[in-house]
Amino acid sequence: MACIIIPILVGLISALLGYLLGRHVLSNHESNNNSSAEELMNLKNRISSLEAELKACQKTKLELTSDLKIAKEASQAFTNKTNISNSLSASTETPEATPFDAGAAKAAFGKKIKQDDLKVVEGIGPKIEGLFHNFGIKTWKALGETSVEKCQEVLTSGGDRFRMHKPNTWPKQAKLASEGKWKELKKWQDDLDGGKA
Repeated sequence: MACIIIPILVGLISALLGYLLGRHVLSNHESNNNSSAEELMNLKNRISSLEAELKACQKTKLELTSDLKIAKEASQAFTNKTNISNSLSASTETPEATPFDAGAAKAAFGKKIKQDDLKVVEGIGPKIEGLFHNFGIKTWKALGETSVEKCQEVLTSGGDRFRMHKPNTWPKQAKLASEGKWKELKKWQDDLDGGKA
């Protein structure tokens, strides 16, 4: 009978060990599955988070690209406006007075001419020159930049005896003198009648 009990006991012990071992392996496998499921879930969450960040970055990039385009257009418009403004101011600037060349003036007029002598302008004598000096107009350049109306105001300040004078060519004559265009001035004066066109 011992022969029968020993194999039964060995069989039961083996079955029990197999059962326990199987249960242990199964529990490890389930534990691994749970851990893998958690890891998979964590990875999915991380992917979702990264996708959301990517979308936010793409939206920011679009906004920045749009802002950059607007800034470039504004910069170009400003540059164009500045260039137009500079070219307009350059074209409207009055030329600088040419340095006085007494020799050229003497050659054209046949007499010595003093720099900024307003009496070079036909129609202006010593008294009228004095009136202009009273108004701070003491150079050919200043007279060349003075309007005809202002010249008439200067004459009116001298009283009735200066009303007969017509200063309509005086600024242009003074401008020619300030630019050193002596031959042109002399030729024009030869055609004028007392400074009147």
